[in-house]
Amino acid sequence: MIKSMTAFARKDVQDSQGTLTCEIRTVNHRYLEPSFRLPEALRELENPFREELRKQLKRGKVDVSVRLQSIEANTPGFEVNEDVAQAVNEAANHVNRMLDNPAHINALDILRWPGVLSVPEQDFSSVREAAVSLFRETVAELAVVREREGERLRPLFEDRLAQMKVLVATVRESMPGLLKAQEEHLRERFQKAKVELDPERITQEMVMLAQKSDVAEELDRLDAHISEVSDTLKHDEAIGRRLDFLMQELNREANTLSSKSIDAGVTRAAVDLKVLVEQVREQVQNIE
Repeated sequence: MIKSMTAFARKDVQDSQGTLTCEIRTVNHRYLEPSFRLPEALRELENPFREELRKQLKRGKVDVSVRLQSIEANTPGFEVNEDVAQAVNEAANHVNRMLDNPAHINALDILRWPGVLSVPEQDFSSVREAAVSLFRETVAELAVVREREGERLRPLFEDRLAQMKVLVATVRESMPGLLKAQEEHLRERFQKAKVELDPERITQEMVMLAQKSDVAEELDRLDAHISEVSDTLKHDEAIGRRLDFLMQELNREANTLSSKSIDAGVTRAAVDLKVLVEQVREQVQNIE
C-alpha cells in the first residue's frame, strides 16, 4: 500500500461543555515531527496524542489542532470572596481616615486584590475523554486519506517503470548492431587513410571499443532496480526511503549508460531514462 505524507483530516464532536474540533495536516518530512495546538484544559493529552501518532504514522511533519468552543450556558462565572472584599474595604477606609487627602477606593480596586475574585474550577474530564476518542478517529481518517492519496500515484509509477523497461530493452537489442556498425566504420577509416587492413589490428581495435562501450552490466542493474521498485510498491509498510534510494541508483546507472554511449540513440535513451527517474523521484518525496 502506497501512503502519501500529504493529507488532511478534520472531525467534530458535540460535548456537554461545547464543540470539539480536531484538525490534522501532514506534509512530507524525513522523520515523524508532530506539533500540537491544544486548549489549556487538554494540554495534558499531548503525550498520549504523540504515542497514538507513532502507532499510525512513520514519517511526515504533522500539525495537530484541537479547539474547544464552549456553549454559552457553560461559560464559567466569577466567585467573589465577600469576607476578603469586606476586609480590604475596611482596611482601605481605615487608612483613608489617617490621610489628609484620602483617595476613594472603588469596586474594581477591591476586585483586583488577590483572593477577592476567582473563577470556579471546571470539571473537564468528560471533555478529555471526548477529545481522546475524537483524536483517534481523526488519525484513523488521516491514515485512510494518506493511503488514498498514495494509491493515486500508483498508475504514474507503473507507467514510468514500464517506459524505463522499454528503453532498457531497446538499448540492449541495439547494442550488437551498433558494435557491428562501429566495426564497419573503423574499416572505412582505415581504407580512406590507405592503411593496410591488418586483421589483428582490427580485432584489437574492436576489443578495445567493445570494452569501452560495454553497457551490459549497467543494463542488467537497471533491469534489477526497476524490478525492485515494482516489488517495493507492493509492500505494506513505509517504502518512501527505499524508493528514494532506488531512484538514486537508477539515476547513477543512467548517467553511466550515457557516458559509455557510442550512438546518439543510446544517448537519447539515457536522457529519457533520467527524465523518467526524476519524474518518479519528485513523487517519491511525498511517500511515507
